[in-house]
Amino acid sequence: MSQAYPDEKVLDIDESHIEEIQTLPELTPAEKKRILRRVDCRLVIPLGIILCVSLLDRTNVSFAMVAGMDKDLHVVGSRYTIIIAVFFITYTILQPITTVILRKVGTRRFLPAITLAWGIVMLGSGFIQQWYELVIVRILLGCFEAGLFPGCAYLLSCWYPRYELNTRNAVFFIIGTTIAAFGGILSFGLAEMEGLGSGHNLGKIKKSGSGWTRSQGIAGWRWIFIIEGAITCAVALVAYAFIVEFPEDATKREWMSLPFLDEKEAAFIRSRIDADSQDLVIEPFYIKTYLGYALDLKIWGFATIFLCSSVQTYAMSYFLPIILKQMGFSTSASQYLVTPPYVFAAILIFTSGWLSDKYRIRSPFILFSACLGVIGIPLLGLSKNTGVRYFGAFLSTASANSIVPAVLTWQANNIRGQWKRAFCSATLIGAGGIGGTIGGTTFRSQDAPNYLPGTYTCIIASSLVIVVSLILVLHFHISNRRAAKFGQIIEGLEGFRYTL
Repeated sequence: MSQAYPDEKVLDIDESHIEEIQTLPELTPAEKKRILRRVDCRLVIPLGIILCVSLLDRTNVSFAMVAGMDKDLHVVGSRYTIIIAVFFITYTILQPITTVILRKVGTRRFLPAITLAWGIVMLGSGFIQQWYELVIVRILLGCFEAGLFPGCAYLLSCWYPRYELNTRNAVFFIIGTTIAAFGGILSFGLAEMEGLGSGHNLGKIKKSGSGWTRSQGIAGWRWIFIIEGAITCAVALVAYAFIVEFPEDATKREWMSLPFLDEKEAAFIRSRIDADSQDLVIEPFYIKTYLGYALDLKIWGFATIFLCSSVQTYAMSYFLPIILKQMGFSTSASQYLVTPPYVFAAILIFTSGWLSDKYRIRSPFILFSACLGVIGIPLLGLSKNTGVRYFGAFLSTASANSIVPAVLTWQANNIRGQWKRAFCSATLIGAGGIGGTIGGTTFRSQDAPNYLPGTYTCIIASSLVIVVSLILVLHFHISNRRAAKFGQIIEGLEGFRYTL
């Protein structure tokens, strides 16, 4: 399964760093391992936790719906679809510019700042009185969350060589999605706080003999927004102390401690990146060049894969609790039964990521995951048996979620240049926003309980992942053969080969 490289040529280290590396003491294997472990702890884990609160905050609206928000705010007909869809408008539009801002401002300022901003917005969601106010909240949420996922993907790709990246992307995504999957259990517990806060006129609207009345205290679904928003704000404040900058800034003093890495350790990290792809040094930013990267068709191929996987990912996030409830499960059961499929997905994500790095190949794992979707989605949407439908939820959830870190890594492996990688990350995640819009609008309340339009859309999306992946594999294989036979230079670097 490993990818062949002509003459086993090793890429040369950037000349600007040769003297730096030669004059520094050689690190022992134990020291190198310790440095990488420290990078993992300060980079992968904090980013995964921020991703977790991001996913909780953008999808907890589905748990609030089954906890009574639909009745209190009169979310009927197409209103829930509108609430879901408006998030992706600002989320998608703002992503290309957010990676530029991230690079200019720095990760330790930018990422905690936007996390704090959407945490405040989420906390305020617990006090809205009309359904259209939630629309405004979702628009703001999309604005602030737009910079997170592309920023994280870009930052991770700058710290690790190509064939160590998928495992890190997998762990980053597992931390986010698996902990967020327990959001159903958390939401159920928070909804049980129904009636607390008796001094507020924010209780549930209930029908009594004399008409409609409001119960005392704060409604349970409001506590979901209030407490999870407060958690996000706390995570943002803690994240400022832990998130690291790009490798070239790793030796700068942090706000309350010594530098993250000393000169010797930073040189080791930089040498690994340069030896792998020679794009450590950031080139000057020109808007014309930045936008010109859109002419590279493979970027749109990766974006299409991510778009299609996002259709299914967001469909599961926003509608699985509702589908489970309509399958006959109670409100509490429909909330906590969401968790097991995501645990299964985490196992597949890590296994695929580790094997993908070990054998230095990406596409077979994406193709396998897409095939799981082609099998699982019809089971979930078309079967009449409750057990079979729930099994389909396992396959569908694992399919879509395992593709996400795999395609993030595949595109990063086949792109060179700091700004091109930033553009590709933003484009990829922006396409995911479009996929989220599709996934959030094709499952309509009037199509319950089978949601046939949404089911067919997800089947088509999984099939497109297979088709586009095979086209990219063919293109990369032909390009690698031409480079080996005729000396064609790929991505502006002699000896560079596409990862299949």
